[in-house]
Amino acid sequence: MNRVLIIDDVSAICEQYAYDLRRLGAFEPFTANSGEEGLTVLDQEPIDCVILDLEMPGMDGFDLLNILRQREERTPVIVYTGTGSYERCTRAVQLGAYSFIDKAEPMERVVSAITNALEKRRLADEVEELRSRLGDNSPLIGTSDAMETLRDDIKRLSSIPRPVLILGESGCGKDLVARELHRLSDRNKGRYLPINCAALSKNLVESELFGHEAGAYTGAKRMQKGAFEAVSGGTLFLDEIAEMQFEMQAVLLRVLEEGKITRVRGTRQVPIDTRVVAATNKDLAEEVAAGRFRKDLYYRLSVHQLEVPPLRDRLSDVPLLAEHFLTLIAKEYRRGPMRFSSRALICLKEYDWRQNNVRELRNAIERIVSVCRDGEINEKHVAVELRSVTTCFASEEMPSEAGGLKTLKERKAAAEQEIIRAALARNEGQIGKTASDLGLADHSSLLKIMRRLGIK
Repeated sequence: MNRVLIIDDVSAICEQYAYDLRRLGAFEPFTANSGEEGLTVLDQEPIDCVILDLEMPGMDGFDLLNILRQREERTPVIVYTGTGSYERCTRAVQLGAYSFIDKAEPMERVVSAITNALEKRRLADEVEELRSRLGDNSPLIGTSDAMETLRDDIKRLSSIPRPVLILGESGCGKDLVARELHRLSDRNKGRYLPINCAALSKNLVESELFGHEAGAYTGAKRMQKGAFEAVSGGTLFLDEIAEMQFEMQAVLLRVLEEGKITRVRGTRQVPIDTRVVAATNKDLAEEVAAGRFRKDLYYRLSVHQLEVPPLRDRLSDVPLLAEHFLTLIAKEYRRGPMRFSSRALICLKEYDWRQNNVRELRNAIERIVSVCRDGEINEKHVAVELRSVTTCFASEEMPSEAGGLKTLKERKAAAEQEIIRAALARNEGQIGKTASDLGLADHSSLLKIMRRLGIK
């Protein structure tokens, strides 16, 4: 229900507006009889829209609009006046008011103005979200079996209003999966808000998630909605959920079970309708066994799971992703049309992308674009850290360093040999166990590396 604050020094007008808004539906009205009282209500309640009288003694509507602009208040304000002064209303809009109406307007017109203002605020939130995503251009691209399965699973779970737990290594695109769950759900007209649990301040985590009342702590001069309340009707993405403080996990569990939050220093529960999608690159079962994650919260979150495949398990998608990133980055760098040679794509495809998955691929493409001075990217442009582990460079020698030291490639090869020989010794020469120990996809991946390094 949308909360509307009516600010007018004439109490009878305030009460009439409040009565009509209740009568006409989906509004919870609040009233204030002065600008000062209106600011107090705004500090204490999550108001969605303000109806403001311009002519008031003391702090008038213009003074209040100036204060709201200085505070960067985003709540839409509709001004009204009984004087019929178009110039005054225009001035109010210049100060940040959304629109203006005449006091003689029928209530249906007032409701229409409020509805339009709320819709504009919703669209502004969506635009802000889209702008925040411009740097996160790693879409769910790929035609591999692993990606087709993931897309099917996302569609299946998108219509389920329960929490979803997304599992996957760092850099594989868990946030993108969460966004796709939101986009395909019936909540897609609501907000999507990502929160990194590892980045939450230990002292303010409860306030960030559940909000606070005015005076809850030093500097909290106004009531503030938390993330759960701000995206009610939408989706809250809790990334790196394993990093959430242990004591906060109990609070989160209670919110998931009751569908209500209590602001810091608050005395009443506020109903919320927020779907939680959580993600982690850790094994939560192991975290539970180690006493770092609550078992009851784990069971609550893990009913519905999605596992995002690492890029090394879908190497057939590398060319598509590489071409996509090349287009985006070349445009960002204001370069002309660029393309990969077939040999450069082979080099990218044969790398195992173990360090940071899709994010690592994007970073590699950005480095390649920065060093390539013509339109075609060939294997010579591939970053040096890819060359040492890619078979297509097996016969290529690099310049020696001064003093007879080994090349970077030779040093990396020697380090790889040492790592693999030690792993083979630990696992008594068993290829399958050694591959698993090293985190490789299968035994054939290990055999391929052994052949390249000359290990029998």
